[in-house]
Amino acid sequence: MRIRLGYVAIALNLKNITSSSTVTFANYNKLKSEDEKLRKLKRVTFSNIDDLETILKYNIENNIHFYRLTSKLIPLSTHPEVTWDYEKYFSKELRTIGNIIKSSNMRLDAHPDQFNVINSVKDNVVQDTLRNLNHAVDLFELMKYDAGKLVIHTGSSAGGKDESIHRFISNYKAFPKRVRERLILENDDKVFTAKDVLEICEKIKVPMVVDVHHHNCNNNKENITDLLPHIFSTWDSESLPPKIHFSTPKEGQLDRKHADYIDANDFCSFLDLAKENVDRDFDVMIEAKKKDQALFKLMSDLKKNNYHCKFIDNSTIEI
Repeated sequence: MRIRLGYVAIALNLKNITSSSTVTFANYNKLKSEDEKLRKLKRVTFSNIDDLETILKYNIENNIHFYRLTSKLIPLSTHPEVTWDYEKYFSKELRTIGNIIKSSNMRLDAHPDQFNVINSVKDNVVQDTLRNLNHAVDLFELMKYDAGKLVIHTGSSAGGKDESIHRFISNYKAFPKRVRERLILENDDKVFTAKDVLEICEKIKVPMVVDVHHHNCNNNKENITDLLPHIFSTWDSESLPPKIHFSTPKEGQLDRKHADYIDANDFCSFLDLAKENVDRDFDVMIEAKKKDQALFKLMSDLKKNNYHCKFIDNSTIEI
């Protein structure tokens, strides 16, 4: 059973490098001419893509095979009052990004922000969500990266859980295929448990990512041991192995906030559980404040703890 670790968006070991620089609409609006506005958008976008290339090459140099793309790569790309043809200016650069990803066999996905709610009771929120998801798919297509996936939560609980699940499924089915086939559903830490999301995923046939921290905070006394084989089975028709999210609570077992690093003992306990109950390869997105540094520290802690595994490289183990 091979496990690869990944991290989210920012490589803290790279100083002054970020693919998430933004342009606020307020500042954009203060610019006097259309040419000035376009130059600003192009300058920030070029910087983001250039830094993303630096991050991806850093990942390759450090044998990191799993990475989460920022949702802020192209500033104001989905703002309803801003129209600019970033594809015209950056299609070549985005294709280069895709070539780097594919040539290194890196796994890359994205996690659109929490304000994207497929099952909102407000039509404008659903339409905004669809626009944002379409944009994320556009980026993957410009990169020519067919394996790119989008992680999203079930969303709103307005009207009760049963009604909101029905609303999610109905809205999901109305979305275009290009969006539907990219989605992965994740359990959350307040409303929709891992069991709830698993049932949705089995019904609409999409893969599920289990967030272990969220499950610990929000469950109806279901045991992750019982759920995990079924969750991993939702990946049976996918080209990539299952993935999970793992984080350590900042303060106390049920604190929803993420700590800077990962508790290695808890992580080892989960790996043992997975080995006993599913025994198949999977990838782990480390959700910790210290990003890549948390990944490296976890690998170091596994070695210090003499965890019973084979260390393949800087981010991969085999048990």
